[in-house]
Amino acid sequence: MGIGILAGVVVGALVVLIVLFKMMWRVAEPNEALIISGSNHKNEGLGEGMGFRIVTGRGTLVVPGVQAVRKLSLDLNETQLSVECVTHQGIPLKVRGVVIFKVGDDFVSIANAARRFLDQQKLMSERVHIVFAGHLRAIVGGLTVEDMIRDREKLTGQARSACGTEMEKLGLIVDSLQIHEIEDPTGYIKNLAAPHAAAVQRDARIAQAEANRRATEAEQQAAARMSEATRDSEILQAGYQAERDQASARARQAGPLAEAASRQEVVVQETRVAELEAHRKEQQLQADVRKPADALAYEKRTLAEAERDARISAAQAEARETELASAATATATRVTGEAEAAAAHAKGLAVAEATRAKGLAEAEAIKARAAALAENQEAVVAQQLAERWPEIVEAGASAFGNVDQMVLLNGADGMADMFAKALTMGGTGLGLARQLLSTVGPNGTGRPASAVPAARSGDEEVTAVEITVDEGR
Repeated sequence: MGIGILAGVVVGALVVLIVLFKMMWRVAEPNEALIISGSNHKNEGLGEGMGFRIVTGRGTLVVPGVQAVRKLSLDLNETQLSVECVTHQGIPLKVRGVVIFKVGDDFVSIANAARRFLDQQKLMSERVHIVFAGHLRAIVGGLTVEDMIRDREKLTGQARSACGTEMEKLGLIVDSLQIHEIEDPTGYIKNLAAPHAAAVQRDARIAQAEANRRATEAEQQAAARMSEATRDSEILQAGYQAERDQASARARQAGPLAEAASRQEVVVQETRVAELEAHRKEQQLQADVRKPADALAYEKRTLAEAERDARISAAQAEARETELASAATATATRVTGEAEAAAAHAKGLAVAEATRAKGLAEAEAIKARAAALAENQEAVVAQQLAERWPEIVEAGASAFGNVDQMVLLNGADGMADMFAKALTMGGTGLGLARQLLSTVGPNGTGRPASAVPAARSGDEEVTAVEITVDEGR
């Protein structure tokens, strides 16, 4: 009995505690802030002595009857702007837009908004409209219509900057500010757009005209191509008809033409057979008669040319050999003859000088005789020469006494020149004659003393030389 009562008391106490806890426990939703007042509390970022506590996103205990709990919405709010303004040019305009705002998430913004809008949250949009309307009038008054039209972003930025401080004091932040429309009751904006609209209209008309022109050209070209195709088709049809007519005509003439062609082919074949027969006979004649005759003639001509070339080669070789041998012999003989002639000439000069000296000495001896014969000297000399002429000739030819053969290169002129040189080498004829006269005895006999030395002088013998007279050189 006592245990049951105790258990009931415990359960009842637990129920009471649960009910009391549920009554005292408050939870802040994500889009709201709990403003708890009735005691002195300290919040982060706020000064002391505010008299209320702010709770966001969590639960807290509230003492009923001691503390009061109210909610401040953190949802987005919007306000429609419709502000009549006057531009810097004095043109009245009506600006339409929208402002999206909310209470700031920090405790300072929540505290500022709670102090101003906790019991008047529905009037928040109206207050915001008043703030933005005033600032928009001030901003538009410093701008021209052209600036507002061309750069609306500038107008929006200036409006947000101008309202930022006041919105912060209200605990509000602007999420978005949009200028939707600028109304112009005077038609200024429409007149501004008129030139551009006219230009666009003009360009549109020009483009349309150009498109029409191109379309017309394309249509004309298509028509021309169609005409051309029709013409080509008719030409082809006419050509085909002409070919058909020609084929029909050829078909009608096929019989006579075939017969004529057959006769022509027969004639051509017969002519070709005759030509081939003539060609065969000509080839046969070439093979039987002309080719053997040409071969025989070629053989005889070749043998004759070979024999002629052999004779010419032999004759040339013999002539060359003879020429070389003659040249060698002539060169050797000429050199030897020139050496011997020079030696004989020197000897003859020496003998002549000796004879002359001797004759001069003897001349003194026979001076008296010469005086006696002064009147008939020429007769005496002639007589003596005539008598001694064989000896004189013998003395002159003694230089060639030991010569077996001699070759003369200049013919008769060479022979005369050789005899002249021989006489010179043997002593002059006059000196010899005088020597003979000087050595003649009273009885008219005696032998010249210089006859032998003419052939030999200083015990030197004349070398035998083979001499051959060549009249052709």
